[in-house]
This record gives sequence, C-alpha cells and structure tokens, in this order.
Amino acid sequence: MQNTAIIRIHCPDQRGIVANVTDFIYRHNGNILYLDQHTDRAEERFFMRVEWDLDGFAIAPEKLQQTFEEAIATPMQMVWTLNFSSQIPRMAIFVSRASHCLYDLLARYSAGELNVEIPLIISNHNDLEQVANQFGIPYFHLPLTKDNKPEVEAEQIRLCKEYTVDFIVLARYMQILSSEFNALYPNRIINIHHSFLPAFAGAKPYHAAHSRGVKLIGATGHYVTSDLDAGPIIEQDVIKISHHDTVQSLVQKGKDVEKMVLSRAVQAHIDRKTLVYKNKTIIFA
Repeated sequence: MQNTAIIRIHCPDQRGIVANVTDFIYRHNGNILYLDQHTDRAEERFFMRVEWDLDGFAIAPEKLQQTFEEAIATPMQMVWTLNFSSQIPRMAIFVSRASHCLYDLLARYSAGELNVEIPLIISNHNDLEQVANQFGIPYFHLPLTKDNKPEVEAEQIRLCKEYTVDFIVLARYMQILSSEFNALYPNRIINIHHSFLPAFAGAKPYHAAHSRGVKLIGATGHYVTSDLDAGPIIEQDVIKISHHDTVQSLVQKGKDVEKMVLSRAVQAHIDRKTLVYKNKTIIFA
C-alpha cells in the first residue's frame, strides 16, 4: 500500500507559503498527490492541506517533523500537524440504545469503506451488545446514573487508553461528556445531532419539527466541546418533508440523514481532511 505524508497547516497569510512548502517537498524528491488551500481574508489566515508520496522521499519519516519545523513552519509561524497514511486511526464508538448509526458505521467498516480500526464499543446500556458480537468487537456495558458518572467516565477513559484509542464517535450516545473528558480528546470526539444546530434540541426533535410544520429536517455532525452541541461543525445535510409525513416517517427519514451525515463526518476525520480554527472546521477537498 502506498505510504503518504499529510500536512495540515494554518498560519498568517503571507507571500510564498505554497511556493516554500511545495519546493521543500520537490527538493527532497517528493511527489505531491493532493493539495488544497484556502485564505480567510477576514482573519488574514491561510489554510492548506498537502499530501505526497513517500516512495523515494529523501527525509526519513522519523526526521520529517523536525526538518519541516525548522525549515518552513517556524519561519512562517505555522500551526501544523503531520500524519502518515500508514498510521491507521483507532476509533472507539459510544452508543446508548439507538442502533441505526452503529449499524451503518460497522457495515461501512466491514465493507472496507472506512480505513480505521474499531477496538471497542462502550455503552451505558446492554441493548446493542449483540450488534457488537455480530462484528466481533469487544463491548463494554457501563451503566450510568447521576451518582456514578465520575466513576464511569474514569473507566471509559481507562478503556480508551488501554485500547490506544485515537478518536471517539458518539453514535447516538445520549449522555453528556464532562469538560474534563472532552479536554483529553480535543477535536477528536465526533457527535451526531438530530437537527440543524441549534434548532429543536431535546429528546424528541422530530415531534417538535412535526408540530411546527417544518419543510426540511436535517442533521449535524460536529466535534464535541464543553459547550453543549456548539462544537465545530464538520458536516450537515437535509431531507425535504411535507404535511403528508407522520411523526413516524419523520423519524425514519431523520435516521437516514443522521447515518449519512455521521459517516461523512467520520470519513473526513479519518482522511485527515479537517482542520479546526476558532470553533470553525475547515474541510479540505
């Protein structure tokens, strides 16, 4: 399998960013495969993602971080990350009782659509344990009450560390993570919200949408922060509805769009195509 290097950058907008980065890759015998860039003129900020083939590249992977930092990143005041395509991210899935998002992610994973490892599934209920068993993934049932939340979160964190988890997906996990938990995985916890944020919050969003006679329903995939359902948005989509729809048909259509939006958000994260700046997610092509 082809091994590539992926750099995501943001820095003050200035002359020569693309020229310096691409020349660095060229001078060390690299072949650029993908490059996407964006300038936020209001912020005077430049964003870029570049991926290149490491076959024949003159700098060893273990030396690339320091070499690029000294030659390019520091002089140009870059905030940047380096990843290699050979590093397969490890994704934990947190669930409650709803199965549609879990089934969708596991089906895509089994079909080879998601280049990821799923070492474990964690839930506050045991309803979906049989689903995990179908796919041969360890399932940890950690019952949660208002009295034992700190202990449960401590165990969740311990399991994620034990299984060397890189990021977490809340696949309709109906619990709020503490600020302390979120701080351990900044921009590495993905949630699916059952509306265009912040409309129709609460446990029954489709009932509320139906009672208001809305014409579109949607879903939002976002990174989790300490601000409830206000983290950087990764993906959104909508489905058109009408007065012919019942609450039940709205729920079904809502599940469909939730699955689609969550899978696209997860895919973007796995492909290292997201970059968060000031609570806003840049999605590279």
